[in-house]
Amino acid sequence: MIAADVMTRNVISISPDATVADAVKLMLDNNISGLFVIDGDNVLQGVITEGDLLHRSELGTARRGSWWLRLFAPGRDAADFTESHSRRVGDLMTPDVLTVEEGAALTDIVELMERARIKRVAVVKDGRVTGVISRANLLRALSAVARDAPKVTTDDRAIKRAIQRSLEKESWAPVARMDFTVLDGVVEIWGTITSENERRAVCVIAENTPGVKKVIDRMIFMDLYSGTVYDPGTNAPS
Repeated sequence: MIAADVMTRNVISISPDATVADAVKLMLDNNISGLFVIDGDNVLQGVITEGDLLHRSELGTARRGSWWLRLFAPGRDAADFTESHSRRVGDLMTPDVLTVEEGAALTDIVELMERARIKRVAVVKDGRVTGVISRANLLRALSAVARDAPKVTTDDRAIKRAIQRSLEKESWAPVARMDFTVLDGVVEIWGTITSENERRAVCVIAENTPGVKKVIDRMIFMDLYSGTVYDPGTNAPS
C-alpha cells in the first residue's frame, strides 16, 4: 500500500490569515488536535496544533521573558509576545512541516511519524496538498486488510513448507533447531528456543500461515549460559 491508497482527501485546513478563534473552533468541531495551514493556492504553509495554543495571553499562560534570554536570544521576547498575543494563525503556526508524496510506502510513513513523534502527515503532489494521513487512517487500512484476508485452504505438506520458508526469511529464527508436524491444519512445533520472545515469534509465523487451524507449542527452553534445558510443561530442568 502507498499513501494515496489510505489518505483522507478531504483535508481540514485553515488559512494563515484566519484567526486563532477560527482555528480553535475548527479543532473542537472536528475533534482534532491540529490543522494544516494552507494558502489560497493550496500550498502548505505550516501546521498549528494544540501545543501552539498553550501559551496565550487570554489564558494568562503567556511566556515570561527573562534577562538572560534577551542576552543570548535577542528577539525571542518579541517572538514570544507575538505568539501569545497575535490573533492571526500565520503568527502561531509551525512553518516547517514534514510531508510525504502520494506514492510513499506505508512503512516509510510509519517510520517518519514515529521518528518525528507526529500524529498526522500531509500528502503532497507537485507541491500541492492532496490529502492527509493520520494514525486513524493506518488503523482503518489495517482493519480492511484483516477483514478481507482470504480464507485459504491448503494441504498439510504445503503448510509445513510455507512455515519453513517464512522462518528462513528471518535472521532471528532458529531454523536448524525447529521441526513441525502438520495434521489436518493443526501444527505442532518442536524444537529448542533460547528466549520467550523467540518462542512467541515462531508461534506467530505458524499462526499466520494460510490453512493453519491451530498451533500446539512443544518447544523447550534452553538457558544459553548454563546449557540447561527446561521442560515446557513444568518449567523444570529436564
